[in-house]
Amino acid sequence: MTVDDYVIETLMADLVGHDKMPSAFIVYLHLYTRGGRSVRASHQDIANETGLSKSAVQAAIRNLVRRKLVRTERESITAVPQHFVLRPWRRPRSSD
Repeated sequence: MTVDDYVIETLMADLVGHDKMPSAFIVYLHLYTRGGRSVRASHQDIANETGLSKSAVQAAIRNLVRRKLVRTERESITAVPQHFVLRPWRRPRSSD
C-alpha cells in the first residue's frame, strides 16, 4: 500500500510538531496501512502491534477522533471498536 504524500509531508509535522503527539501519528499510520478505510482492533492490539503503551494508544485515538482523522464505533461498550481512517484532505471524486 502506498501512503499519500500528505500523510508524510503535512500530517506528520502537524501531529508531531504542533500537537506534540508522535503516538497519534504512529497510530494513524498503523491504521492507515493496516486496513485502508477501516480496522477492527482493540487498543491493546494496536499497542502490541506498534510498540506503544495502551494508554498512549488511547490518548492517540482520542486526539485523532478530535482532529477528525479517525472515527471509532462500537456495537456495545465491551465490543472491539471499528476504527474508520478518514482522509479529509482528499476530495470526493465526481462521477462525470
